[in-house]
Amino acid sequence: MDERKTLLVVDDEPANLQVLKNILASDYRLLFARDGSRAIALANTEKPDLILLDIMMPGLSGYEVIEQLSTVPDTKHIPVIFVTALSDTKDETQGFALGAVDFITKPVSPPVVRARVKNQLSLVKMDELKSTRLSVVQKLSRATEYKDNETGHHVIRMSHYAHTIARAAGYSPAWSETLLHASPMHDIGKIGIPDHILQKKGALSDEEWQIMQRHTLIGAEILGNDPSELMQMARNIAVYHHEKWDGTGYPYGLQAEAIPVEARITAIADVFDALTSKRPYKPAWSIEEASDYICKNSGTHFDPVLVEAFARCQSELLDLKNKWPE
Repeated sequence: MDERKTLLVVDDEPANLQVLKNILASDYRLLFARDGSRAIALANTEKPDLILLDIMMPGLSGYEVIEQLSTVPDTKHIPVIFVTALSDTKDETQGFALGAVDFITKPVSPPVVRARVKNQLSLVKMDELKSTRLSVVQKLSRATEYKDNETGHHVIRMSHYAHTIARAAGYSPAWSETLLHASPMHDIGKIGIPDHILQKKGALSDEEWQIMQRHTLIGAEILGNDPSELMQMARNIAVYHHEKWDGTGYPYGLQAEAIPVEARITAIADVFDALTSKRPYKPAWSIEEASDYICKNSGTHFDPVLVEAFARCQSELLDLKNKWPE
């Protein structure tokens, strides 16, 4: 079985196809098309990993080809590099606006072609790995639903609450997005807590409470020391989201900014959703009651700066709660 990446090379001039074949055939499986219609057909049937596309062709131009590919779910994510004699800035601007990932100018340089193709395929691989890691995180998060009284919507709501609070507090879109995907892992350690404790409807005994608190450390063991930003953030949240600003939390009794900020944000989001959700041991609080509780505990349980951000985004939080009801 040929495990090489597949490239679709599109050009109406046979000589240009031959040049690119000579450059790339030893490293990749190649498909060839001499017009836009054939290129679209091959893209749909073969799902190439990358397309090298001429712009000026009889019939459909390269611009029209990429426009059509972008409307089809199976082909819209295939990266396209334009290989063209056009070198004006406006041509590149148009190409990038349509979704091209790069431009190679004719006459082509073999080292440039090989480097550009390799770089783009590396980016695709990185995106695939990121998507796979995120999928694993989401599945692990769902695993806690089978052990706990909380519903899957709790995990969804509180992660979006955390994302919203982070944005209101001024954190970047990228960092806040990572928090959105990391925060559902906050209670993954509950997998290691006995069912008779986790699902007990009454108050826990002192001994049971000590066992329950271990879910933070179990979470750390499960998530390990993966070097990715996502997994490091998830581990911090799992370990520290029950720490309190005044140092009275667990497992380590950290204070103030010694607690990672992702855990401080998640703490607010987690408590807010727990308070406003019905549980076997309590009715749901109103939005106003829960918000008042969080504000009253500013500087004791919660980071005062983050509580201010929480207070600024009440309408967004209400919209999220209504979007994912119990």
